[in-house]
Amino acid sequence: MRQIGLAVAVAALFVGGCQKAEPARQFSRAALDEALADAARKQDRDTADARRKPGPLIEFAGVKSSDKVLDLIPGSGYWTRIFSKTVGPQGKIYAVWPQAYARMAMGDVQKLRQLSADKYYGNVVVEVQPTTRLTAPEPLDVVWTSQNFHDYPDEFMGKGDPSALARDAFKLLKPGGTFMVIDHRAKAGRGLADTDTLHRIDPAKVREIAEAAGFRFAGESNALENPADPLDIPVFDKSIRGHTSQFAYKFVKPAS
Repeated sequence: MRQIGLAVAVAALFVGGCQKAEPARQFSRAALDEALADAARKQDRDTADARRKPGPLIEFAGVKSSDKVLDLIPGSGYWTRIFSKTVGPQGKIYAVWPQAYARMAMGDVQKLRQLSADKYYGNVVVEVQPTTRLTAPEPLDVVWTSQNFHDYPDEFMGKGDPSALARDAFKLLKPGGTFMVIDHRAKAGRGLADTDTLHRIDPAKVREIAEAAGFRFAGESNALENPADPLDIPVFDKSIRGHTSQFAYKFVKPAS
């Protein structure tokens, strides 16, 4: 009887402990809407939001309060600013360039350094990393790359290995973390053949690479699809620039 009583007491203690545990943080549409309405984003809202679809894509990724997000090759900071306000003061945004890319984008690097120096965006950290091997100072909730996964095997990046990028992202993410890849779509079956000439990549190749690194494919968003894109012309061609058909793939690091 004493053994049964002890077991019941332990079970009650366990249940009590579970009841006191904080609930898992959840995505908040209200927080995202507030981030999108940020007064400092007026130009982005007026000129870019309609084609870049930040609301549907960030909701799809599930970026939430207090998340630690790595924004890989962030350009002028379009996504960085939204992430900053979505994760809030307890979160952190790492805006990261490999040195090979940063050499061609020093104007953007300086803009992001100015942004991070503004206390309004005090949770933004800007880093130029010496190689294409990705690092972070703490475990991450999200690794996000928009229109840059295709750059990794190209000449100007030192013919890096996109498989290494996927493995690095897997290593840096917490269990359950998200690897979000948005990129210009190439024709099916093209693999990596068009990355340097057309700046496009075959979505099936991206999925193959990410799954080989250990990720689970968690779905795709068609928010950026454009059936009018022939998929066989450079993304900078004036007939399609700014309106390419893009895929948005979500990969998740298994929880165990």
